[in-house]
Amino acid sequence: MAHLPQGKISGPKTYFRKTDIRTNGIRRNYLVHVPKDYNPEKPYPVVVVIHGAFSNAKEFEKQTGFSALADREGFIVLYPNGIGILGIMQHWNAGFCCGKAAKENIDDIGFLEKAINDVSAHLNVDRTRTYIVGFSNGGMLAYRFAAEKSYMVAAVAAVAATIGGKSSADSPELCIPAPVIPVPLIILHGSKDESIPYEGGSSTKHMSAAREYMSVADSVDFWIRHNGCQREPAQKNLYDENVLHEWWGKCRNNSAVELYLIKNCPHIWPDKYSMAAFDKKNALKGFDAAEIIWSFLKNYQRAVDAK
Repeated sequence: MAHLPQGKISGPKTYFRKTDIRTNGIRRNYLVHVPKDYNPEKPYPVVVVIHGAFSNAKEFEKQTGFSALADREGFIVLYPNGIGILGIMQHWNAGFCCGKAAKENIDDIGFLEKAINDVSAHLNVDRTRTYIVGFSNGGMLAYRFAAEKSYMVAAVAAVAATIGGKSSADSPELCIPAPVIPVPLIILHGSKDESIPYEGGSSTKHMSAAREYMSVADSVDFWIRHNGCQREPAQKNLYDENVLHEWWGKCRNNSAVELYLIKNCPHIWPDKYSMAAFDKKNALKGFDAAEIIWSFLKNYQRAVDAK
């Protein structure tokens, strides 16, 4: 894979960038996808796409399809890499979870902020249109970043994630802090998620079965309260009633909260390929998380003076 050059940058291409950013002495890196027909004279939105636990940026780029979508829609994609052991088994410090990153209190919030700034130093980025997308442990970090750095982001997406939990039944429950300003948010979660259960509680599949997670309802309630949304959602059944789409409107600062509950879906990145294994009746044909998320994100732009 080509390294991000100091000079002329063109797309469509995904570049590797080993930065001077260090957390706990560890030098951090990321991938960045430059879209087709990139014009350095034009500012582009940037979508930060955060992999889940035990994954990495390269794997998640292929899994999500965000780079192909970026080529079509015209945005930059930043794929950061988490902290792992010997470059594998990578995790993120979401505050209450997970792995080596949380155990050693790695400053992943600082890393993401610096990585976004680093991309902006090399590419023409529209800083009012910075979006965060995360899956599983990466979704937990997306929630945390949205709360702690709300003035930096225009909108956020969390897939198969949660805002908090505890390491054991006897441990205190930890949760992300209240955001400084409202943040438009979209959530996707499967009803049969065994790793981060939709109803909350302990994982029935993960090796850390003692760990407990807050429910999707807790996450939704957190954001509709802090975004100041109306309490009763509008809702619609989609894909032959296999997806329940709910949305809460009349939020402060023209923000919003949306939820896609995917019935019978396990702990996966939900796209048209990964869901084929459990969607025996082909009712979810055409469902693509990246497409749904981008359709939501692109409607929002952060005020320049949001901070």
